[in-house]
Amino acid sequence: METPAIELRNITKRFGSIVANKDINLVVNKGEILSLLGENGSGKTTLMNMISGIYYPDAGQIFIDGKEVVIKSPKDAFEHKIGMIHQHFKLVDIFSATENIVLGLKEDKFNIKESAEQIKKISEQYGFEIDPTRKIYDMSVSEKQTVEIIKVLYRGADILILDEPTAVLTPQETEKLFNILRRMRDDGKSIIIITHKLHEVLALSDKVAVLRKGEYIGTVNTAETNEAELTEMMVGKKISLNIDRSDPVNPQERLLVKNLNCTNIEGIKVLNGVTFTANSGEILGIAGIAGSGQKELLEAIAGLQKLDSGEIIYNNPNTNSTDNLRDKTPTQIRDLGVRLSFVPEDRLGMGLVGNMDIVDNMMLRSYKKGHSLFLERKNPKSLAEKVINELEVATPSAATPVRRLSGGNVQKVLVGREIAASPTVLMAAYPVRGLDINSSYLIYNLLNEQKEKGVAVIFVGEDLDVLIELCDKIVVMSSGSVSGIVDARTTTKEEIGLMMTKKAEGGSDNE
Repeated sequence: METPAIELRNITKRFGSIVANKDINLVVNKGEILSLLGENGSGKTTLMNMISGIYYPDAGQIFIDGKEVVIKSPKDAFEHKIGMIHQHFKLVDIFSATENIVLGLKEDKFNIKESAEQIKKISEQYGFEIDPTRKIYDMSVSEKQTVEIIKVLYRGADILILDEPTAVLTPQETEKLFNILRRMRDDGKSIIIITHKLHEVLALSDKVAVLRKGEYIGTVNTAETNEAELTEMMVGKKISLNIDRSDPVNPQERLLVKNLNCTNIEGIKVLNGVTFTANSGEILGIAGIAGSGQKELLEAIAGLQKLDSGEIIYNNPNTNSTDNLRDKTPTQIRDLGVRLSFVPEDRLGMGLVGNMDIVDNMMLRSYKKGHSLFLERKNPKSLAEKVINELEVATPSAATPVRRLSGGNVQKVLVGREIAASPTVLMAAYPVRGLDINSSYLIYNLLNEQKEKGVAVIFVGEDLDVLIELCDKIVVMSSGSVSGIVDARTTTKEEIGLMMTKKAEGGSDNE
């Protein structure tokens, strides 16, 4: 018989005129893993922040073990045995695992030696692998996440909330985490996971609750549902989840990256002998744990990052000439006739200007082409309206400042502008981050269309399933090096995952 661990009744939360959660009713049982699904802006994190004491509801009731409780702070949440593991860890780098776990507790409740022994017992019980004496700055991302989970268990949590826990994990690390969560469930813990990865939802959870635009849509048994049904619940209509990858279109060497080396301002080597080839008529994926050099690599190609050494050779299809783009500015690259478009990770600042409207942001792309101080606004205005219509940008008008748009809509404007520039090389760093499912697949289709036009597309992604389904080849990066280049049609997530944590001997080539 199912016993509720936590029950929400008619929970409502407003931020000014925005209703983030409206009359939410939700039950999570003891010994159950519940996945909380919903598109960006559906209210998932807001709802969980109310359970964990970060926000306080404007209306509604929360019940723990059948008794109504009031949670006004994270301290209140801990007293009711609720712990939340956030996507961005809250750890002190120079402290050890034990010191971070006991940080904030009353002194008379612990000493470091006894706490370390208690941490070892928790680790043995659930299958964690952690050295209590190790400093945080020496840990991998998955080890830091382990510290965060043990921290809430150490403080007695029976209800655990995890926000996008696999976003930065390899497939191997994800499977380890899932095995630990299953042990915790079998021990009677109640676990809520906020995620957007449907295949992981189906693999791990017992039930799935869906929110849409701040409202509760329903809860289904995982064993009785599928990706298509869950997507329809999230979006409100049927969505095709297929990426139609076409064969490469007359591939020619367009961009040859040779032995790139780069040291950042802290003196850390962020690119180490990076070598690969991007062909026209192909999509080349870049995979790797966050911070493996992807950002610096794309910025170096775009003329935004100084290199220590190496070459970036561009084969110009219009002039049949070759140019070395290394250390050239974006203006110099453009003056060479290189049609390179870049969708950066940093949307505002590096990509778009927040205080400018959509039309003016379109004009930024063509400013250098004009010969007059007084720029023609007609074509940028038409382009802005075309991007708004085709990419379904939610905005009052093309005259709206970009900073007033949601993150997902900012992303659509940026992608639309760069594709409209008719590039021969298109680089996109996490182009669907912050987008809903429908918009994400629209972007995938746009990238495929560019490929079919003969563009060399370089796609940096974090979802390995998408990388495998969309790309022709995948460059795997680890600690600034290329640890392997694989055929997307024949590789597996597990193979890529192993490469993501492997230090390469140096550069590698497609061959």
